[in-house]
Amino acid sequence: QVQLVESGGGLVQAGGSLRLSCAVTGRSFSSYVMGWFRQGTGKEREFVGNIRWSSGIPVHADSVRGRFTISRDNAENTVYLQMNSLKSEDTAVYYCAAGYVRAASPRDYAYWGQGTQVTVSS
Repeated sequence: QVQLVESGGGLVQAGGSLRLSCAVTGRSFSSYVMGWFRQGTGKEREFVGNIRWSSGIPVHADSVRGRFTISRDNAENTVYLQMNSLKSEDTAVYYCAAGYVRAASPRDYAYWGQGTQVTVSS
């Protein structure tokens, strides 16, 4: 079992930046793939990207590549989603998740944070 606790969501103007954090606790979490997803109102949950904890190598969805960056900090046991050049279409509830394989489907992730709202105004 792992526990995921998110923070950092809020209201930001278009063009601005936010950094979301996901603190990770539990045994053997270093073996996990950590994912970020988002879900806008009335939409399906969308893959944002993921990172293998052990390697620290991220993968980003095409929709956010060049604007968003996933990273992890071993000392802080935290995964980050740095979001720059935010657009109104980025408005969503953002979730961090943990699984065992590199995957883009939420069905492949066993553990989830509570979600944090990101609202981009214009």
